[in-house]
Amino acid sequence: MSVTMKRWTVCSMVGVGLVIGGAILGDARGESSPANPSFVPVANRAPQVDDEAPNFLLKDSQGFNVTLDQFRGKVVLLNFWATWCGPCKIEMPAMERLYRSFSRKEFEILAVSTDAQGTAVTRPFQQEVGFTFPVLHDADFRIGLQYGARQLPMTFLIDRKGIIRNRIPGARDWSAPAGKRLVEALLQEPSRE
Repeated sequence: MSVTMKRWTVCSMVGVGLVIGGAILGDARGESSPANPSFVPVANRAPQVDDEAPNFLLKDSQGFNVTLDQFRGKVVLLNFWATWCGPCKIEMPAMERLYRSFSRKEFEILAVSTDAQGTAVTRPFQQEVGFTFPVLHDADFRIGLQYGARQLPMTFLIDRKGIIRNRIPGARDWSAPAGKRLVEALLQEPSRE
């Protein structure tokens, strides 16, 4: 076996060991405990259109816990983004215009930042751009992977019942008529109550 092959074999074994060790450590800490079934662990299969959107718990810019389930009954635009992502930065002003177009009683935007630095980079960016929708932090990209957000930005439109109705890769002009129509169509559907 060549030296390069031996190195790859050793690296592969170390990687597998880290994954297994992480799973064992997480289980020992109770992180994957089924005691709280409303929080879905990272799944093997990302949710698809017409699947229920997995609930999650993330912190917002003020450090408060936010769950997706607390927005049941509203249409939610769930957007995965980062401050280093050029298309994400271009999309944010249009998202703000869309956000201001609809009532908070019926519509919410949750912008999930994947920046490892958290509020240290998102707060100045939010102030610079001037958007007012909530920014949540997924620094380890656990929720992004759970949703199968393999590129940024990635947006999911979730209906009032918590069902993913659209999965939209890449940036979009959300303030254009086509973007507004997607949200309006979901707002016209009855809520689960």
